[in-house]
Amino acid sequence: MINGDRLPVRSAGVLLHPTSLPSPYGIGDLGPAAYAWVDALAHARQKLWQILPLGPTGYGDSPYQCFSAFAGNPYLVSPDFLVRDGLLGQTQLPPVGSFPAGTIDYGRVIEFKLSMLTKAWENFRNGAAGHLRSPFDGFQIHQAGWLDDYALFMALKVAHGGASWLEWPSDFVLRKPEALDRARSELRDKVELNKFSQFLFFRQWADVKQYAASKAIRLIGDVPIFVSSDSADVWANPDLFLLDEHRRPTVVAGVPPDYFSSTGQLWGNPLYHWAKLKQTDYAWWVARLRATLNQVDLVRLDHFRGFEAYWEVQAGKPTAEVGRWVQAPGAELITTLGKELGGLPLIAEDLGIITPAVDALRERFGLPGMRVLQFAFGGAPEDRFLPHNYVHNTVVYTGTHDNDTTQGWYAGLTDKERAFLHRYLFEGDRDIAWDLMRLAWSSVADYALAPLQDVLALGTQARMNFPGKAAGNWCWRYTPEMLTGGILDRLGDLTTIYSR
Repeated sequence: MINGDRLPVRSAGVLLHPTSLPSPYGIGDLGPAAYAWVDALAHARQKLWQILPLGPTGYGDSPYQCFSAFAGNPYLVSPDFLVRDGLLGQTQLPPVGSFPAGTIDYGRVIEFKLSMLTKAWENFRNGAAGHLRSPFDGFQIHQAGWLDDYALFMALKVAHGGASWLEWPSDFVLRKPEALDRARSELRDKVELNKFSQFLFFRQWADVKQYAASKAIRLIGDVPIFVSSDSADVWANPDLFLLDEHRRPTVVAGVPPDYFSSTGQLWGNPLYHWAKLKQTDYAWWVARLRATLNQVDLVRLDHFRGFEAYWEVQAGKPTAEVGRWVQAPGAELITTLGKELGGLPLIAEDLGIITPAVDALRERFGLPGMRVLQFAFGGAPEDRFLPHNYVHNTVVYTGTHDNDTTQGWYAGLTDKERAFLHRYLFEGDRDIAWDLMRLAWSSVADYALAPLQDVLALGTQARMNFPGKAAGNWCWRYTPEMLTGGILDRLGDLTTIYSR
């Protein structure tokens, strides 16, 4: 059971990343549509809104490959609210219809958002929105522990044409003090722009979170176990990772071959130097979780399996086939987190090959595990994903951001898999996304969620991510006319029937 009062027992909700919200500016943002979305959840009697990581996206536009584990994504800043706050003029916004409505063209979006934030900063620097001066000063002081390094890191990245920090001149790679001092002076305006962009993101997100709380809706966030190699976290804290004298990873993360992949998955993230982290009482991890819990009410710990033991692959290997399991100090880390954070408002993402030791670690701390209904009926079905095997302390999903939509998944089932699903449902092939939602909502699992794509009964064209596919992910958005009052009423009725 989750500690504290962060999450109501027996509740339901929807998985939707803010980038998927409607907006005239090419990407979902923290403006009016975010508030309309919270209102829609309240209309449908939902108590949970789950999101993906909120960090500044890097390679492949993935929220799981961010330039910082602490910073926010500046592309989520609402242009409308910058106008409201006096930081932009209405004429500085692009004309309506300039961007596609149902998808994200990241190249165009990034160009526009960076230009918008630069204009807002210039206006602020020249005296606009004076009421924000004191809050901005306070933000810089309060967040200095990560903000100073992040702002300089991003300024240096731009100055080096977007190249990974490992390709910068060695004085910057090795963080020679005189080189960093020179960069802070030469890039001062860009550094300040990065800090201001973060201030805007955190300010707007805090307002969204407060509004959700006013509607009795709790937010579920997401913390990937590993961080990107090309991140301010690794650049600023090289002693906390297994790196060589040139700051390059000696070993990297992944998972070994399984029924999903014959060669395993080579993620390439640097691995933690757990002995060094232990010497600091896991201060970096405590700060990371504390920062995330300031943004959300509950955190999904991605790849929970890696807190018990992780798959270590020598850097430079072409696949994850050859590696070894290395024990991680999961129990000690989680004990420390609980003590420092005053509880453990965590969900353990325990998908994949899970050993008894991983189950024991999760159960020791009373963390709810995850069950994905699609895994009960297709691919390599596992009994633990069938609803009659659930326990209360569970979070059940129809699918996740890494799965096809339920409509798309159903179309790809074999005849044998489909027949079993129909026998289990009694009434299959009627409205399959909602059939799986009914299974989830009616189960004994304390928490039930579905991606919005399943609530809308959309096909594969609405899929959020194709694991292993380098491009074209994270692009889906819904448009306002999709989310009708009838759909919200139907979801509310389902939620009421099953006392969620």
